[in-house]
Amino acid sequence: MTISTEKKEVTVFGPGQAVRGPLEDFIWTLNDEPHQSRRKAILAKHPEVRKLMGIEPKTKYYAAFLVVAQISLAIYLRNDTFSLKFWILTYVFGATLAQSLFLAVHEISHFLAFKTMWHNRVFNFFVNLPIGIPYSAAFKVYHVEHHRYQGVDGVDTDLPTKIEGLLFTNVLTKLVFCTFQILFYALRPCIVRKQIISTWHILNIITQLTFNTLLVYFFGWGPIIYFIISDFLAGSLHPCGGHFIAEHFVFVGDYETYSYYGWLNNLCFNVGYHNEHHDFPNIAWTKLPALRKLAPEFYDNLPQHKSWMLVIWKFVTDPNVSAKNRVKRKDIANLARNPCGDIPVTKDD
Repeated sequence: MTISTEKKEVTVFGPGQAVRGPLEDFIWTLNDEPHQSRRKAILAKHPEVRKLMGIEPKTKYYAAFLVVAQISLAIYLRNDTFSLKFWILTYVFGATLAQSLFLAVHEISHFLAFKTMWHNRVFNFFVNLPIGIPYSAAFKVYHVEHHRYQGVDGVDTDLPTKIEGLLFTNVLTKLVFCTFQILFYALRPCIVRKQIISTWHILNIITQLTFNTLLVYFFGWGPIIYFIISDFLAGSLHPCGGHFIAEHFVFVGDYETYSYYGWLNNLCFNVGYHNEHHDFPNIAWTKLPALRKLAPEFYDNLPQHKSWMLVIWKFVTDPNVSAKNRVKRKDIANLARNPCGDIPVTKDD
């Protein structure tokens, strides 16, 4: 791996940066994903990075606040469903809280809130409650594979399918994709990659349905409607929703992962530090800025996004960008032939 000692910030959509495209097909490669090799190189040069690894105790308190805030707002708006007040508060606060909850579930899926696996899983059921749909158990399985087999077609369910690549190529269809992207991210895994249902899946479903039933019994359907619409808006044309596209769509050369270091990270558990996160999934969100600061020669020269909203705008309007702007790898090991099970999280996941 070549390391540049000269700091040269490369901004996606910046001066002299032309987006690769339009593409006839996905970007197929025989190269390994970049994160494992960079992780080894960083550890060889900066062994002190190991001190950053491990849980972040504060995560559970931030996540608990988000849960209480979202449930409180849902109850407050229970009788205002679909009013102007409802839509404004749901877009501004509800969708932002929902995105934060999504990313809290993401963080805890890496077992970075508690020392034991059991505590992380059970706490994730709690964080899942104001999302309204039981998904934390299934997300954990899919997400571990996303890290372990990044870009492998039919295994990494973060990748758009062949049909998506054919459909989402012009302004109108790409606008549809961005508007409904939460549905693609939620439904695509169920279609592409079957999961083996575990006890954790069943407990997740029972916990969520029990909570939803109690909420409807005491407060009616208003809070549930609020949760679902908040989820939808969070993954639609929302500033925080831009991270879905920003993370892995190819905008510069063959770079397949991009970071964003802006202020929205404060609302999103630093998910913008995405190269850093994929290099070291066992480093908690609060310490990712320290990782970048400790090893700047590995990160400062990588292409980075300056605005998630600009990412959405460029994705929709730039004719060189489409759903095909993703790096894919052939499933050489034929992993997709078997449904995915509940893979244990390792230090590299």
